[in-house]
Amino acid sequence: MAFERLVRFVPKGDTSKVLIGEPVDSSVDVGLAVYKGEEVQVKVYSGSSVLDAGSPTGETAVIGQILSPVTANEAGTIRCIGLNYKRHAEEAKMSIPDIPTLFLKPPTCLAGPYPEPTIIPKHTIASDSADYESELAIILGKEAKNVSEADALDYVLGYTACNDISSRASQFAQTQWCYSKGFDGACPIGPVLVSKDVVKDVGKLRLRGLKNGKAVQDSPLTDLIFSVEQIVSFVSQGTTLPKGTVIITGTPAGVGFAHKPQELLHDGDEFIVEIQPHIGSLVNKLQNEK
Repeated sequence: MAFERLVRFVPKGDTSKVLIGEPVDSSVDVGLAVYKGEEVQVKVYSGSSVLDAGSPTGETAVIGQILSPVTANEAGTIRCIGLNYKRHAEEAKMSIPDIPTLFLKPPTCLAGPYPEPTIIPKHTIASDSADYESELAIILGKEAKNVSEADALDYVLGYTACNDISSRASQFAQTQWCYSKGFDGACPIGPVLVSKDVVKDVGKLRLRGLKNGKAVQDSPLTDLIFSVEQIVSFVSQGTTLPKGTVIITGTPAGVGFAHKPQELLHDGDEFIVEIQPHIGSLVNKLQNEK
């Protein structure tokens, strides 16, 4: 069944259910509306996963809580592309890469939008180095291996927003990034999955990161170094990517450690990754681990 935007959610008034559906209002920013306490009506689909959504049942439901579009089991190992925006490479004083820089996040990183908290791990609090990275995420709709750039979009189901939460002290203390970016809940995604048929050209999207309402990142996706097609093809070489694989595509300029003064994350902060049009706002609130 063709779709435009799918949301996975717990319906208002029945926390025992998890439903899949399409917002009745095709223009509403689902993440922001739910965060503000507004009612968002959804046309319920028959399926139990965005990977096999089924068809409309004729019923509607109101969102009680937005969940990540895919589960941790569906996502598996999350593929991540580093240093993939020209201006971000410049602010980091690093050369433009010739091939994509790949690192991995474990499935336990996957998390959803607010009210699910975004945790700052207790062992990183003293270093005061929690940082945000606003990103576009790709979700694959079928298994992929050794895919060509020409065929890459055939494997893409759609797109959502992501925050690649990072501990800079841990990151800068070693050459590998998996540890510093691999803590529990360090990859919230959402609020909706937008079909690749709606977003035919990601270069027409604009990505912003807002910390406590202040825009700290703002970039068109034309600043990407490697395209969606190049990324999907590259990470699939010699590697089976299961249906449901999440690939996050890098962050633009404006990360917290690069600001003067720095814009790092602390307990109680609100951070929004906004991708317009279509995807909307991934809202998260930071919380120190107890």
